[in-house]
Amino acid sequence: MSPYTHVTAPTLYIETEGVRYAYRRFGRDSGVPLLMLPHFRAGMDHWDPRVTDGFATRRQVVLFDNAGVGASGGRTPDTAEGFAENVAHFLGALGTDRIDLLGFSVGGYVSQALVLVRPDLVRRLVLVGTKPRAGEMAGLGERVPEGAAHDVLTEEDYLYLFFGPSSASRDAGREFRLRRHERTVDVDPESGADSVRAQNALRADWNSPRGERFAELRRIGQPTLVVNGNNDIMVPTINSWILAQHIPQSQLIIYPDSGHGSLFQYPELCCAHVTRFLDSEIPFT
Repeated sequence: MSPYTHVTAPTLYIETEGVRYAYRRFGRDSGVPLLMLPHFRAGMDHWDPRVTDGFATRRQVVLFDNAGVGASGGRTPDTAEGFAENVAHFLGALGTDRIDLLGFSVGGYVSQALVLVRPDLVRRLVLVGTKPRAGEMAGLGERVPEGAAHDVLTEEDYLYLFFGPSSASRDAGREFRLRRHERTVDVDPESGADSVRAQNALRADWNSPRGERFAELRRIGQPTLVVNGNNDIMVPTINSWILAQHIPQSQLIIYPDSGHGSLFQYPELCCAHVTRFLDSEIPFT
């Protein structure tokens, strides 16, 4: 068992294909590691320590910054497929040939792209607050484009974008914000303007269909757990239903009174559900 936690794990670096990647790993040394891919503009410190440390009690957790994101060098790709190619290079440099994969929001776009081109790398897949290529936009909050575009998200931006309007959900959001800033040493830098522009291009590309809509979801062979809040206004919740309907081996969990950041509002419950899914010899038992 690693002595490190989300807050204390040192930032490590590894170089491959001309890119120097920043990453952290902590938790158990045995078993299949869990790689976590974050949301738009996010780096390693945008995760909830209660979530990452919760997973780390049962497995090794790996966090990393893709090219040009946070502390990593190189140029940020402008497609999910480009991000996924970098993930494969990073795992190869680590000597890791099998992972469980959790993708949150844009990280979910990248996760889908990765399992489609390198299905051999991923044992089981968790998709949180995300959508398929050319997913539905109905239900998008009217203030989302403006709020998500702010250079620095205020507390009110976070509460609106990631949590529900109820007092309980907003209180959970404030508690998450405090946890999110618990790490005060060796903090991951924010993504720069060039990286944000590239990630915006990625999001625009993901909204464009390629061939028959949702057909590629039927090619995802991994057992897949789909998770969201009941009122996600960033990536409308209907998209989670679409993912679960089209991915052959999938299960959907919807948390009440919550939005895009449902895993941060219900960290213990989400960890329990995901851990049971990853640990079961037969998925969904």
